[in-house]
Amino acid sequence: MSRLPTLPSLSASPRLPTSPRFWRSPLRGPWFTSVLGVVLLGGITVLFVTGLLSYAAYNPDLSPVNDKTPDKGLLGFYLFAWPTDPPWLYRLSQGVHVTLGITLIPVLLAKLWSVIPRLFALPPARSLTHALERLSLLLLVGGALFEFVTGVLNVQLDYVFPGSFYPLHFYGAWVFFAAFAAHAVLRAPAAVRNLRRLRDEPEPAREEDARGAEASPAAPRPAEPTVTRRGALWLVGGGSLLLFLTTAGQGFDGFARRTALLAPHGGAEPGSGPGGFQINKTAASRGIVAAETSAVAWRLTVTGPAGTVRLSRAELLDLPLHSAALPIACVEGWSTSDQWWRGVRLADLAALVGHDEEAAPDVLVESLQRSGAFRRAALRANQVRDPRSLLALDVNGEPLTADHGFPARIIVPAAPGVLNTKWVARLTFGEL
Repeated sequence: MSRLPTLPSLSASPRLPTSPRFWRSPLRGPWFTSVLGVVLLGGITVLFVTGLLSYAAYNPDLSPVNDKTPDKGLLGFYLFAWPTDPPWLYRLSQGVHVTLGITLIPVLLAKLWSVIPRLFALPPARSLTHALERLSLLLLVGGALFEFVTGVLNVQLDYVFPGSFYPLHFYGAWVFFAAFAAHAVLRAPAAVRNLRRLRDEPEPAREEDARGAEASPAAPRPAEPTVTRRGALWLVGGGSLLLFLTTAGQGFDGFARRTALLAPHGGAEPGSGPGGFQINKTAASRGIVAAETSAVAWRLTVTGPAGTVRLSRAELLDLPLHSAALPIACVEGWSTSDQWWRGVRLADLAALVGHDEEAAPDVLVESLQRSGAFRRAALRANQVRDPRSLLALDVNGEPLTADHGFPARIIVPAAPGVLNTKWVARLTFGEL
């Protein structure tokens, strides 16, 4: 007698992720997802605000020199003249931005893992409202991955993405945060309800309601748990803490800097002595040769309404010199403690070429460097007029080293590091 073929058991685990029974983890559920969502709600809001501040600090309205996103249009509505007080402003805002962004990576990955069944739910659209919600979710997930990946690559000085980092990250941030804000508004009531539930009880999957809401991410037939939801949160929190501890030290010098294992370590080792602080771009990497920075060859060209003057380093040292204690802070998130800089005030150089130092205008700064961004950079009038803004010749009581910008560099309070131009060759005060 022939035997009938055995039919597959209805209880067998489905092979396709489009089936809710494909997902077996007992950790997924509204409460777990909501806790992660609340953390991201606060963290990503801070990231967005500090990111916009970082963009404003580059003075992108100084076109066409500093403008890296010429088609920003209404997205630049908030831009303002970047202040010089407090002098540690950019050090704080960008340090928070980079450190927090890296710290949130485990939370973001856990959040995406917790809701991944929803990405495979069928049918893809049950109504127009549901289709719009799925589209916003696509923008949210894609935007989050894009912003975090490009941000980490930029911090590590790995520019493998096409185009300039500035417009890519700027436009991506607006798309991502718009989707994030819409998602937060739609999900906030449910998140509050979920957080009030008993936290360790199994959470059965709920069918979608009449409004077409997504079903719960909880598995309808969960596997045996090997860790509690609280334990999973401790694991995510531990990963974030580890990233924080190996990143936060980049905002300091000395031993704390050596704990920042994930911080960029490009350039050269700073060594010890007066020049013993972080170097991001070396003279050699920017094509600077000793012959063109020597006392014989180098001259600073300063241009204004009264004409042009050319000054040697010795002539600059004969001008009235001033000192200021200022840090250097970079877009990659690292910063130094205050260094003592000595040089000629930018306002005094503006006065040399016909400007009233009390009304000194914007200035275009040009460097000897032959490669890299911001070989030409502009500073706003409020930055030029600040008495702490210097064309620095010395640091910590000694002449600048080649890698710190010898024979002269710009130092401006609260400005991003790339605007503190090294190896300065020309200053043009007035119309850019």
